[in-house]
Amino acid sequence: MAAKTLQDLFIHELSDIYSAEKQLAKALPKLARAATNPKLSEAFQAHLEETQGQIERIDQVVELCDIKLKRMKCAAMEGLVEEGKEVIEEIAKGPVLDAALIAAAQKAEHYEISSYGTLCTFARHLGFKDAEKLLYQTLQEEKSTDEKLTKLAESESNPQAEKKGK
Repeated sequence: MAAKTLQDLFIHELSDIYSAEKQLAKALPKLARAATNPKLSEAFQAHLEETQGQIERIDQVVELCDIKLKRMKCAAMEGLVEEGKEVIEEIAKGPVLDAALIAAAQKAEHYEISSYGTLCTFARHLGFKDAEKLLYQTLQEEKSTDEKLTKLAESESNPQAEKKGK
């Protein structure tokens, strides 16, 4: 990456998260199918719809800022998606798998939260106020998804997985 300006960096980071969202959109149906807890499966399906809206929002940001995204693959999300696949392949269906799926999903959420927080800051410094509002909306959705996953883990998946081990 040869960023010379904050705008170059903004475009790079926006291109990266665009790739990340696209990869996540492909992975979420697999997570939903692997989940044994119906609430977890529903949460993954709901987040898929939200992710598709977030991809559209990035398209709006590109238009508002009159920029062009770079064609790139987010290596971080690629690794996180791969970890999720490994979890599905290596852990038997049941509460332990559900706990592992939540952990894998939250790793991705935390990556997205970090990325969108950074993008909001860059947009504010670059004077892209409307873009900042869109990016902030996505940031809040990512935080909300993370909170929902935490509640599901604490109230159902983790206690069930713990019982399985006794």
